[in-house]
Amino acid sequence: MRAAIYARVSTEDQAREGYSIPAQLKRLRAYCKAKGWAVAGEFVDDGYSGRNIDRPAYRRMFEQREDWDVLLVLKMDRIHRNSRNFAQMMDSIGAWGKQFSSMQEKFDTTTAMGRCVMDTIQRIAQLESEQIGERVKLGMTQKAKKGSGYLGSGVPFGYSIIDRNLVVEDEEAETVRYIYRAYICGHSLEEIARQLNDRGIPTKH
Repeated sequence: MRAAIYARVSTEDQAREGYSIPAQLKRLRAYCKAKGWAVAGEFVDDGYSGRNIDRPAYRRMFEQREDWDVLLVLKMDRIHRNSRNFAQMMDSIGAWGKQFSSMQEKFDTTTAMGRCVMDTIQRIAQLESEQIGERVKLGMTQKAKKGSGYLGSGVPFGYSIIDRNLVVEDEEAETVRYIYRAYICGHSLEEIARQLNDRGIPTKH
């Protein structure tokens, strides 16, 4: 597995312990070594906000995507602080056949359950970016009835297709609600994936 390691620090991050560029790179290199991954490239954006996608190393990394298989970051907020931008990036990574791994959350899309949880979180992020307040619940219901509004080309977890429309699968929908509740309560993605595995909940595919 070839890894692109990405490190970022903004002006407000400068004084935070463990967030310096050298500290991030040191931990990322060690993680790759432990996993047996080859470091295909190191990409560093020093002094750039995570809310801005116009970062030179960030753009160069994706221009060179043929050189790597997995994108590794220390923590998810190192790559994005905007949920919509993160969801769009994950959509592109999936379309390119690449993987994503966050070291601190101990979460990566190289596993089936990891992909399932990330897919659910992406959909939540997309809905939250389009709806506010009480419109979130209404928007989810309307999109499910219309069979639209989901990310990706496959049938999303929690739904099935009937007459070319998305229809809620009650049993899977309960799992989606569980993931959402756990996520907003502060559970890490690793914890959620482990809990689902412990409960014997299968992935969609």
